[in-house]
Amino acid sequence: MLDIRLLREQTDAVKASLARAGVDPAAVDAVLGFDEQRRALLTEVERLKAHRNTTSKEISTLKDAALRDTKIADMRALGDRISDLDKQVNDLEAAQLAAILELRNLPHDSVPVGADEEGNVVIQTIGTKRSFDFAPKPHWDLGTSLDIIDFERGVKISGSRFYILKGMGSRLQRALIQWLLDLHGKQGYTEVYTPFVVKELSLYGARQLPKFRDNLYHDAEEDLWLVPTAEVPVTNIHRDEILDVTQLPINYCAYTPCFRREKMSAGRDVRGIKRGHQFDKVEMYKFVHPDTSYAELEQLRLDAEETCRLLGIPYRTKVLCTGDMGFASTKTYDIEVWAPGQDEWLEVSSCSNVETFQARSTNIRFRPEAGAKPEFVHTLNGSGLGVPRTMIAIMENYQNADGSITIPDVLRPYMGGLDVIRSTKHA
Repeated sequence: MLDIRLLREQTDAVKASLARAGVDPAAVDAVLGFDEQRRALLTEVERLKAHRNTTSKEISTLKDAALRDTKIADMRALGDRISDLDKQVNDLEAAQLAAILELRNLPHDSVPVGADEEGNVVIQTIGTKRSFDFAPKPHWDLGTSLDIIDFERGVKISGSRFYILKGMGSRLQRALIQWLLDLHGKQGYTEVYTPFVVKELSLYGARQLPKFRDNLYHDAEEDLWLVPTAEVPVTNIHRDEILDVTQLPINYCAYTPCFRREKMSAGRDVRGIKRGHQFDKVEMYKFVHPDTSYAELEQLRLDAEETCRLLGIPYRTKVLCTGDMGFASTKTYDIEVWAPGQDEWLEVSSCSNVETFQARSTNIRFRPEAGAKPEFVHTLNGSGLGVPRTMIAIMENYQNADGSITIPDVLRPYMGGLDVIRSTKHA
């Protein structure tokens, strides 16, 4: 959430920054309009309450009964007026909050300006695309022929965009998750196991609500929400806490299944396991000192890139432009892996700095030194990695002419030493 004082004191700068991300400046004016009305009413309410207090003291000293009764009646009417104004103030506060929650975060000055993904900038490409002496297959053909992915039964059980992993497919996913968590532990992240359902307040704190309400799964009876990403529960671990500066940075990693009611059209983009309503992900998350947050963003990016390097998969890193960044982000790097069977780059990680945008909503602060006024921390998040697309990249990059899949070296200890996944259909 943006600081209302920033909107008041640097209105033109905020409008200019948001305009770089395609936000109409009128959205800022709407927030400030509610703010001005609210503050004017508060001033009036305070004046009336002061007058009531002064008059109440006078009433206690009056000898004239008629005059006293008149003033008491006036104060009752004044009380009703104050109650009405208090309600108007509350209504304006709610309207102002709703309006400011619709404002995205301000893009960092280093972010390239662009309207959509065409404005993203590739800053590096690492690794060489494998040269095949056969036509590489997409993962949906590989998974079906090896009997490690069952699309038809997944749809039968739960509907479109669901699937079943089986046998070595299930084990490969489990191995990947465990390896990622172990690697992030070596990188300095503390593993946390969090709830997979959260309160509505947690989603507001992580700034998933109100923006993405239509993409979330909600249990109305218990008023709990399935997590769209581990970012949500991890953001809220330190909600309403004041951290000591010596605790920073705090680095967490977490595995969760993720649930999203994505509105998907038919076609190549949604075939296979690339995009579904349920998927697994390992998340990296940082609570950091504001002075170091952009250095921490670079480290977060390097930590995510290391996973791709160790897996031996070609990858590239992009800095996203203003029009393609996430709602909460000030700056984002996307890491994409090469999928030769689909002949495309797949995003497996977005590493973002959101500065105080989540911390202000969750009231997470730190005290710079003893006795100092608390300040909001900066928070950062990054996938490390999104599992289905990483699985796609492994399957398609490590496929063999006979349809088998070689296991990357780093995953073999987690696969019981298995080095190749072969078909067992006719074994």
